[in-house]
Amino acid sequence: MKQRKKKNGFRRPVIIKEPKQPQQQPTVDPITGKKIPKSFVFSRGKLPGPLKQLQMDLRKLMLPYTALSLREKKRNNLKDFLNVAGPMGVTHFLILSKTATSPYLRVATTPQGPTLTFKIHEYSLAADIAQSQLHPRCPKDLFKNSALIVLSGFVSGDLPLQLTTNMFQNIFPTIDVKTVKPSSCQRILLLSYNKDTKLIDFRHYSIRLQPVGVSRRIRKLVQSHQAPDLRNLQDVSDFVTKAGYGSESEADEEAATVTLSSNIGRVNRASTKSAVKLQEVGPRMTLQLVKIEKGLCSGEVLFSEYGKAGGKGKSDDEMQGEEDSEGSEVEKDQDGEHPEDSEDEDQELD
Repeated sequence: MKQRKKKNGFRRPVIIKEPKQPQQQPTVDPITGKKIPKSFVFSRGKLPGPLKQLQMDLRKLMLPYTALSLREKKRNNLKDFLNVAGPMGVTHFLILSKTATSPYLRVATTPQGPTLTFKIHEYSLAADIAQSQLHPRCPKDLFKNSALIVLSGFVSGDLPLQLTTNMFQNIFPTIDVKTVKPSSCQRILLLSYNKDTKLIDFRHYSIRLQPVGVSRRIRKLVQSHQAPDLRNLQDVSDFVTKAGYGSESEADEEAATVTLSSNIGRVNRASTKSAVKLQEVGPRMTLQLVKIEKGLCSGEVLFSEYGKAGGKGKSDDEMQGEEDSEGSEVEKDQDGEHPEDSEDEDQELD
């Protein structure tokens, strides 16, 4: 048998692509020159399933300057998180916990405090809010930039409200109104304080722009890449002038419109008016400030809703739960209770 001769054809060179290195987040804002705040969201003690999901919703809310895949172990304590926070530039802790009566949220500044403790009266998960909406909205770049913070009702000169205002203002990056790009403003966090009930409404919205004076059909036609269905129409003009789609009074309200300085998407053009609409994405909480400690989850108690300010606060592993109206103590967050292992997460504390 004749052996087939090998043809010396052209061989394509083998190109070995180096894996892309993860892009490091900046630590200093190039516009304002201030340090960009970063956060850890974790739990202390055992949490039920809904509170674990609330923890994940809070991590998404704090994106992009938070550890979305932070992994906790049972042996981790507050010092472990604090030791990692320094090299990573983490400036704030959001800590969820659960007592026998209520869940709590602690917001602390690292490494030396102060710490604000909020009682969570009510909460709704992002998934619950999405299910209640006819058209939930969550574009892929929604969490690409930090949320804007809006405070309402925090006008009192009392120390608790001043510290609460400073804490939430500093937990998100500052923006320069003159140089900020409108396309980067995708989300807004609204905190509304009721001085009568002393409760704080915690709401998270997405920002949506719609051009004023453009019918819904035309807007959808520009946004989509598909040809419209014209089978039942006599002329193309019928698609534009068909009754019921010529105007939208909701989008034409003068109080809810802005004039854009640059193009945003395919519909909202520069120098034109666009209506600003908010759609809730969650999570939603009703909070009450119950305690302020001078240190990081410890130290002097600067404020207490139960009238025990001025004393020395418990350490984190000895945190005392809520007191009911009869003054009885509830379950404590003891030293033996540690965060549970979370699943499908990348970053780990050793």
